[in-house]
Amino acid sequence: MNSQWVLPASATLPIAKKSALMGAGLTALVTFSFGLLSEQAEAAKSAGCDGGGFSVLLPGGTVSGVPETVVPAGSVGTSFLVQGKFVEFEVDAATLGIRNYTLTGAPNPQDMTGGVLTTIFSSKAPDHRGLVLNGDLTVSLDGQDILIERSGTGLGMKIQAKDCAQGGIFQMEPSRADGSTTDITHVLAPGVFYFDNPNFRNVSLPLCTPPNFTPSCAPVPVTPRVNFANDLSANFVGRDSPQVATRISQFGGLTVWRVASGGRMGGVLGEDAVEVAPPATNCIKNCQAQNRVRGKFPVLGFPFPVPDASRLAPRLP
Repeated sequence: MNSQWVLPASATLPIAKKSALMGAGLTALVTFSFGLLSEQAEAAKSAGCDGGGFSVLLPGGTVSGVPETVVPAGSVGTSFLVQGKFVEFEVDAATLGIRNYTLTGAPNPQDMTGGVLTTIFSSKAPDHRGLVLNGDLTVSLDGQDILIERSGTGLGMKIQAKDCAQGGIFQMEPSRADGSTTDITHVLAPGVFYFDNPNFRNVSLPLCTPPNFTPSCAPVPVTPRVNFANDLSANFVGRDSPQVATRISQFGGLTVWRVASGGRMGGVLGEDAVEVAPPATNCIKNCQAQNRVRGKFPVLGFPFPVPDASRLAPRLP
């Protein structure tokens, strides 16, 4: 349970970390479900996480290499950095909102960035409506996974994240004693935009034929899909992944989600973001970031560059 407080005062952070650590809110980590794939497909997916693992850079030092650490409330500070090989983001200690969610571009066979440091979200900010997280901070580390939890009077938050080049690698879960909802605002980074994926509207049936299939392909209804992408990489694509959450408003660079107490807002990157699959189950306890079986549903992809007509506008309200 003892953390490694090894961050010297002279330590130098990478360029992407030198901004003020002003995050929006941090939540708990739950187990990710990798589904039932063939050994070959599973190995390909796992390759996206090779060498991954997080450290947490707090004002008093670094938490790394231990299964669980409880950081006393007085040592948490106002913000901190979560640093992985493939993913990094800043966290606001009082809300567990996040800022500057970034893919590092580290070499990996599943890399979507072309080796370029790519910030995806400027912020994911929960509105706790006057409540504050001010208790001890619990950090759990397990291989490529991290779980961060903090509570306050009438409020709890969890963040789970996975240090991988793509996949279902982020989830935020609020809980309130009064059982009410929490609005979470996603603001995309400059150069990243939401779009109505035309591949999910102009569908050629049947889907379980090449190239949109796997040996166990299961046809499911195709519904409209909003993804996000950029103009720099033909492989970069993602989507917001709600569970017991309702989209309140959406623009080209901003979405507001209303999340049930115990529900979650996840993030999915890469092939999983353009796969046809059933929606997440109506789960508000011990939910998984990928609440489905991977590898058996058709993958429809997305057009690159994304046509202007498919991009949501205006960018901001």
